[in-house]
Amino acid sequence: MARATLIWAALAAAVFVPIAVAAASPLHEWRDPLYILAGFAGIVALGLILFQPLLIAGYLPGLPSYRGRRAHHWIGGTLVAAVVVHVGGLWITSPPDMIDALLFVSPTPFSPFGVIAMWAIFAVALLAALRRRLRLRPQTWRIAHMLLAVVIVVGTAVHGMLIEGAMETVSKAALCALVLAATMKVMADLRVWRKRATSRGEGPARQ
Repeated sequence: MARATLIWAALAAAVFVPIAVAAASPLHEWRDPLYILAGFAGIVALGLILFQPLLIAGYLPGLPSYRGRRAHHWIGGTLVAAVVVHVGGLWITSPPDMIDALLFVSPTPFSPFGVIAMWAIFAVALLAALRRRLRLRPQTWRIAHMLLAVVIVVGTAVHGMLIEGAMETVSKAALCALVLAATMKVMADLRVWRKRATSRGEGPARQ
């Protein structure tokens, strides 16, 4: 029980500390409210990504696997909404900058990583929505999902670290490191599980 509480407390701190520190940033005094909202939507999206691999692997204590998978789906939808708010708010407040970013001609080094991660998030959501209609085999879906997840995690982490904005560096770096570590850990473990299941003749587990 104490271990479960500690895990949940650590995850909550990893997500909410960067948000709280960003909320106290003096940069907000000169920014448009919509721009601030768009920025926080991006921070929330980064925090949501931390939970996705942990949910699908069933690593969160006190949460049955079927509820974890359901939460994974709902958080995925919330993640898409957060990205839409993030991009939409930046588009409204600064259309030329967003056009440059989407065309990969922006002079800011963080822009291409954010755009690539955005399209990967939309791609996962679209594949998940059309999975049955496209009749994707479980193995095909897992491979596509995993590859896109890597793009999302790496792109988002690099995008966040390169931005010099309201987020404080240490808490931001800690959150990005946790997102990367959780994703690599889950991917490695799921690969081992599938190999063990295959060696027993059970076939890969379905997500």
